[in-house]
Formats: sequence, structure tokens, C-alpha cells
Amino acid sequence: MVDARPSLRIVFFGTPDFAVPTLDALHTSRHAVVGVVTQPDRARGRGQKSLPGPVKCVAEQYGVPVFQPERLRNEEFLSAFRGLTPDLGVVAAYGKILTDAVLEIPRYGLLNVHASLLPKYRGAAPIQRAVMAGDTETGVTIMRVVKVLDAGPMIAKVTRPIGTDETSAEVEPDLARVGGRALVDAVDALSEGRLAETAQNDADATYAHKIEKRDGIVDWSRPAFDIHNQIRGLHPWPHAYAELNGERTILLRSELAAEPESAREEPGTIVYASGDRLLVQTGRGVLRLLSLQREGRRPVSAREFLAGRQIRPGDRFLRSRLVP
Repeated sequence: MVDARPSLRIVFFGTPDFAVPTLDALHTSRHAVVGVVTQPDRARGRGQKSLPGPVKCVAEQYGVPVFQPERLRNEEFLSAFRGLTPDLGVVAAYGKILTDAVLEIPRYGLLNVHASLLPKYRGAAPIQRAVMAGDTETGVTIMRVVKVLDAGPMIAKVTRPIGTDETSAEVEPDLARVGGRALVDAVDALSEGRLAETAQNDADATYAHKIEKRDGIVDWSRPAFDIHNQIRGLHPWPHAYAELNGERTILLRSELAAEPESAREEPGTIVYASGDRLLVQTGRGVLRLLSLQREGRRPVSAREFLAGRQIRPGDRFLRSRLVP
């Protein structure tokens, strides 16, 4: 039986893995994805070869026209965009601020899949910042795109708990999947004239700054809880790291540990190093390191890290001066 409900012509804006489930969901919906706008191919990997992003690869598999403008103000791109006669634009982690000209082309404007419970964590790194802050809940907000970054009216929210030991790498794929489903529901509602929008309270807004490599430097004077959240929030990039015996060491996994009665050392001091237990004093409490990686080596467990190395209680992790 043919679906008689109205369908929309959609142009999709997205680039990384997070955006792929939304593109997939739109592709299998009753709506038509008539074009995909994604960032230009970039140098990636150890060989620094110019490679396409995940969204481009999927769009090409679907046979959807792909546009990769360096600048969204480019008249050739804008002309091609208009030529698609889009009803709606959908954005999921595109990576660039949309111009006024882009916002004006689709007759129903643009909707965005944002990985936070707005108005909290507007900006570039909502998932990482939520995990780093020790939040116990996050989610996805479907919102209308306006000129002010992530400030548009909200259409739908889906929540998800954050486990005490979960990393950003574990949270992100779940949010991507639920975001794709919620976006299609919103597009359906828009096409049927039943979309409801709720204004954000700007007074409650917070900003999730872009993650940089320097965010990974561990300050051992901070509480163990904060460092644990830093380690899991910055996984898989750029990772938390510290200096041990003059070598940059990447900290991959950790957990909070019961503090030994004798442990009142300077922050960063190793208070236990035997078997699979590597405990480090912090500004408040003790952190157990579970998985680490020496510079240029593969990730290993704490047991492997300690095996055959002269690491003893009293040795000290330092705030790294070695920014990669």
C-alpha cells in the first residue's frame, strides 16, 4: 500500500560518524534526501592521505549527490543548493556555522540534531564536556536552526543516562542512533503540520567549548573524581595524559579507588604498583589506572604496563610539559 502521507525534499548537512545514523534514518524514511553537504576531504590517519568523511562515503553508497564547499558563501554552491528545491535542511555535526543565505533557502528552514539536553552544552563538544563534568544524564535535542549558535526553539528531547565509568566513545553512538530516530519523527510531524516548538531559556545556557589537545593535560592536584571524568571524557581523543619518568603517558581507563591509610603523598605520586594495581594519589582521593599507553606504543593493561619496568611507589606522574 502506498504511503499517502506528505513527504519532504531534504538536504542533509553532516560530516563525521555521529551524523551517519541520522542520514540512514532519513534515507529509509518516506522523505527524499536530494542532496548531502559535507566538509571537504581532509588528510587523515598516519599517512595523512586525503580521505572522505563517513557521511560522504554513505551518501555515495546511497547515490545521493554530494557537495563539499570550502565556503558556504560560494555562489556556485548556493545556486546548486537552490536548484535542489529543498523543503527542509537537516544538520547533524556538519562542523561549520551555517550562513544566512543557507538558512533562507529551504522553505521550512533547517532542523538540527544536537547531542545535549539544551540549553545546556551549546557548542562544539557537548558529549565530551558532559562526561568530563561528571554528569549522570545526557541526551539529544532536535531544534530549529537560527542565527545564534544552538539557540533555536526545541522540538524534541530524548534522554540517556551516563554510567560512572562510561567514556565519550561509548555514549556517542547511542546518542547518534536515538538522534536519528527523533529527527525523523520531527520531520514527519513537520510534514503533517503538527510540529510543536518550545523556546529555550537563554539564562540556563552553558557552552561546550571545542576540545583541544591541551585539554588532555592532567592536573594531579584536582580530585580523583575529576581526573577520572577527564580520562573517560577525552576518550577516544585526545586522551588524558601525564609525564612519567620523562615520557608522555596516555591514560586510557581508570576507576576511583579506596585510599590506602598510608597514602598522603604529593599529588601524582604512585602509592601502589604491583600486579594489576596501579594507584596514584590525587589532590583528593586515590585513582586506580586500569589501562595506559606509552608514547609510540600500543595500549596495555596496568599489569602489562608495570611488567618489566622499574616503577615503584614514590615515583610520580607530573603535569605533562609534552603536548603532542
